Amino acid sequence: QVQLVESGGGLVQAGGSLRLSCAVSGSIFKINAMGWYRQAPGNQRELVATIASGDTTIYGNSVKGRFTISRDNAGNMLYLQMNSLKPEDTAVYYCTVGGRRYSFSTYDRDYWGQGTQVTVSS
Repeated sequence: QVQLVESGGGLVQAGGSLRLSCAVSGSIFKINAMGWYRQAPGNQRELVATIASGDTTIYGNSVKGRFTISRDNAGNMLYLQMNSLKPEDTAVYYCTVGGRRYSFSTYDRDYWGQGTQVTVSS
């Protein structure tokens, strides 16, 4: 069973920093991409950042230049360094991994964590 567990969320003042971590347990034969999404109350879930093969990264426009996504080589840990935080960054942050579970799997799927709350006070 694949499980994703996020940690590192909390309360921080505007301008501060947080580092989120996501621990991935259970093997995945082929990981296509890993990423972070967030959802604020009343809003749709939105892309924060993704990292794919060759460490190709994509960032949401609102976090470019402030957030950095990274992962370990084994694909067991995913990180999100968040700097210069703003009140509008307040949301539940979700870790996700997309890929193929087994070598004989015929489809890809996405796995999600339960989320970690990030609150930025003004």
